[in-house]
Amino acid sequence: MAGRFSVRPTYDDVTRADSIRTEEIRKTPLVYSPTFSRMCDSEIYLKAEFQQKTGAFKIRGAYYKIQSLSKKEKERGVIAASAGNHAQGVAYAAQQENIPCTVVMPKNASPAKVAATRWYGANVILEGTNYDESSTKAAEIAKETGAISIHAFDDAEIIAGQGVIGLEILEQMPDVDEIYLPIGGGGLAAGVLLAVKEKNPNVRVIGVQSSSYPSMYESWKAGLLTSTGGKITIADGISVRVPGQITFSIINDLIDDIVLVDDSQITKAMFLLMERMKYVVEPAGAVGLAYLLSKKPSPGKKIVTILAGGNIDMYLLGQIVYKGLAGMGRLLKISILMPDRPGAFREIVNEISAANANIVEVVHDRLSSDIAAGSAAVTMSLETQGVKQAESLLETLREKKIQFKLLS
Repeated sequence: MAGRFSVRPTYDDVTRADSIRTEEIRKTPLVYSPTFSRMCDSEIYLKAEFQQKTGAFKIRGAYYKIQSLSKKEKERGVIAASAGNHAQGVAYAAQQENIPCTVVMPKNASPAKVAATRWYGANVILEGTNYDESSTKAAEIAKETGAISIHAFDDAEIIAGQGVIGLEILEQMPDVDEIYLPIGGGGLAAGVLLAVKEKNPNVRVIGVQSSSYPSMYESWKAGLLTSTGGKITIADGISVRVPGQITFSIINDLIDDIVLVDDSQITKAMFLLMERMKYVVEPAGAVGLAYLLSKKPSPGKKIVTILAGGNIDMYLLGQIVYKGLAGMGRLLKISILMPDRPGAFREIVNEISAANANIVEVVHDRLSSDIAAGSAAVTMSLETQGVKQAESLLETLREKKIQFKLLS
């Protein structure tokens, strides 16, 4: 089976991948969410691929691909390019087989993903600023060394391994109406489509992309491979400028729709997953839920959304919490200009206390050049119960003639 890079896989390939699965590949749970079901006016089920070993679905395809290599191919070692999750999957699978492994990652890849990839024994090379540039470098190294290239998505075994998720969903919920999943290069979507459309073509499969990297969306609309994207996005795991040839051919034939979400929608979904479900899901893994929450596209349907990965940098996680609270009106940041005299700040604090808001942080500034002598600026972060309470507090400050600027 090895070396079928240019061959389009079939449903039989997906079932074969399922048949050789070992305990290294988990059958992840499908979890019903009453909270998200109410929010979306549908029955929402979460396929928890972030609970997979290495923290993402990518281990499925990488493990199957490496298992498919011949003894001689394994002796040559493997090389891959990845922003993170495929890197960890390949590194872990290679470690299990005691195969030399090199991974090329973008220089701006998540430090957590870089560290985890090295932890699994891979030689990590940081090259380029995105997946495509890293992939070019990996191809050069493969040519020089003879190592077997393990493509992140455009490979028959990779696609087949990811497709097992589709088999699991239909086994866990035979009457599912719709499946929402992230698309970057298209390996996950192509595999799930092969599995689902063969067993039940009536199930709608919808791919979700970041509006900053809509390469598969644009390719699907045009009917041919299109290069696009490049804007800054938190969803690094699906930041692919050009989809795969094999993945595009499958997706173009079988997918029901491709939709887009932006970073603010992704942030809200991630925040709600943490707060309501206690799930830590990375940006690329939360795009399906982000679309469902923002658009409520299918009322009354049974819907599965694949939470594809949970490998997130801790610094970014802190930002998500802050931005999530701010986006829901539960965290205000305001700058107040007041007289620099005793009791002035107490008057402001009393108004905030009367509004039942909680002061999280206070920063005083008397010395900046734009602050007049005899005045002081106070920057405050305030926790509220939601938009209604926040708006009421701001209106009270206006009525009391308190000068302030809303920062976030």
